[in-house]
Amino acid sequence: MNKLERPGGEAQVEYLDSTFRVVKPGTFVRCGVTGAAIPLDQLRYWSVPRQEAYANPQAALVRLGHAADAPPSG
Repeated sequence: MNKLERPGGEAQVEYLDSTFRVVKPGTFVRCGVTGAAIPLDQLRYWSVPRQEAYANPQAALVRLGHAADAPPSG
């Protein structure tokens, strides 16, 4: 299915290890941290246990409870 065949709006997605499955067609999903729309063809970051997408690596780190600019603990 290409962009022209996909109905507009928010998609429902099942996040799997290294891939995802579109349950309800759409053109984007929402970031679980920022709420930003993420086009499906640009979706790169998600959590399988939480079943949510992230707009970028920094948003994923925020969700995991790590500050992106914090020094490593240890």
